[in-house]
Amino acid sequence: MSDELESMQKEYLFPCVSTYYEKPLTLIRGKGMYLTDSQGTEYLDFFGGILTVSVGHCNETVTQAVVEQNQTLQHVSTLYINEPQARLAKKLAEVTPGDLHKSFFSSSGTEANETAVLFARLATGHSDIVALRHAYSGRSEVTMNITAHSTWRPMPSSVAYIKHAHNPYCYRCAFGLTYPNCDMRCARDVEELIQTTTNGQIAAFMAEPIQGVGGFIVAPKEYFEVVLEIVRRYGGLFICDEVQTGCGRTGKTFCGIEHWGAQPDIMTFAKGLANGLPMAATIATPAVADSFKGLSIATFGGNPVSTRGALATIDYIQDERLADNADVQGKRLREGLEALKTKYPCIGDVRGMGLMQALELVDPASLDGKAPDPKKVLKVFEETRRLGLLIGKGGLYGNVIRLTPPLIVSAREVDDALALLDRAFAAAE
Repeated sequence: MSDELESMQKEYLFPCVSTYYEKPLTLIRGKGMYLTDSQGTEYLDFFGGILTVSVGHCNETVTQAVVEQNQTLQHVSTLYINEPQARLAKKLAEVTPGDLHKSFFSSSGTEANETAVLFARLATGHSDIVALRHAYSGRSEVTMNITAHSTWRPMPSSVAYIKHAHNPYCYRCAFGLTYPNCDMRCARDVEELIQTTTNGQIAAFMAEPIQGVGGFIVAPKEYFEVVLEIVRRYGGLFICDEVQTGCGRTGKTFCGIEHWGAQPDIMTFAKGLANGLPMAATIATPAVADSFKGLSIATFGGNPVSTRGALATIDYIQDERLADNADVQGKRLREGLEALKTKYPCIGDVRGMGLMQALELVDPASLDGKAPDPKKVLKVFEETRRLGLLIGKGGLYGNVIRLTPPLIVSAREVDDALALLDRAFAAAE
């Protein structure tokens, strides 16, 4: 069956829909922390559908809620009120920080981020968006231009008013400085960017608390305080992209940005919000939301099935204290990854937060010992697949391994994954 499906994929799907591994993996079943392929081989999933499967594959509680909703009301447009949509909007207002209060629902992170940019421009009357290098925001024309990865930008820049500041990439500091003796130069440089590339008034600063596709680059604890003081002085709002960091992923809190104590004006969610259902949200303060005076609609936004699935997912995260589990197991995972770093010189950096951890692989024999080594990542990838472990990759240079298991992961499964990683690195030497 897998050969037939592979042939159909090549013939009928756009070639940009690429797959992992030398021999593509055909998955047919999932349960909890595990996936099964067409040959009956079981894999421990430490990527979670790109940080999407928050509460485990085919979670019974979420599945039951979705089945019940499918049997009652599958779809109505937002021209009518439906209960799951209203309740989800109320729930998001409760779990997000500060004065974030009003939601607009759509189907993907791309749509959520596009909506956020539109709202920011309408609310401020300004056009310029300051984004970060190494950011990933989506695949629409606007969000692709905000994305700062050549790999994910198949066409030249076509949207004006988007500026890219240096990101807080401490391992590869653009200014050659070392944290904490750097005075947050990357954040302070945003002021010169605004002064030299805009008219001095911006619509928004848009950033992920932890850059996802960028390779889980974690901003220092002072970063957002410094950069947002600058941004707000020049009239800008803060758009916080929680598509990957949200829903308890970073541990302890529901939203990643809460670890920095910063207050967004607009926040976006997708991926883990509904455990794999097409569900996204843009939530904003009343002042921002109410600035949209026209009409708008997302055909599938607020769909009763997707919103019911999101409600069930959030409830499960809260009831089972999965943000706390992400913190505990994330620390266990991090400790194990640090141990691997001492064992394998090709691991240049270990970083992340909660159940969002990364290994940056380098060539230790290179001039500075930091030359990106994407080929090593591919070797480790093939070995982990052979051993029954699924992981992710990313980073501008393709040299970062990303580890993002569902939030239900246990200590035993963390230890199993670490043991398999150890074997994979040994085999890839």
